[in-house]
Amino acid sequence: MEQDLARQWLATAVEEARTGLAEGGIPIGAALYGVDGTVLGRGHNLRVQDGDPSLHAETAAFRHAGRQRSYRGTTMVTTLAPCWYCSGLVRQFGISRVVVGEDRTFRGGHEWLARHGVEIVVLDDPECFAMMTDFIAANPELWSEDIGE
Repeated sequence: MEQDLARQWLATAVEEARTGLAEGGIPIGAALYGVDGTVLGRGHNLRVQDGDPSLHAETAAFRHAGRQRSYRGTTMVTTLAPCWYCSGLVRQFGISRVVVGEDRTFRGGHEWLARHGVEIVVLDDPECFAMMTDFIAANPELWSEDIGE
């Protein structure tokens, strides 16, 4: 995938992450893009706001995309490496590519996805990294809860 396009699409996920942070939640955002480059759905982590541990950013974006005949050829863009739960969603529904804003604060399951044929693009975006680093430093207990520690 072209890096400029990946960064352009990442901006949608970053906007969602900022929204989540402004709402008092965990600053992780995601968007699901169609084969033609249109946004099918976007969302942010809502586990704090809604009290629902299953509402990760990728899950919210997937839900907002609604029912699709097929997810082949789609791209999930996320500010943070997807956890195992969200990696399972990508694999279950055949999402073809995952663009990751950063994977230094959390490794997740994207390497597993790559071994199973999903194209992975890690951008190592400084804004995504700073947003998560600042959040984790200010909210270590909430972060530990989010990643299941």
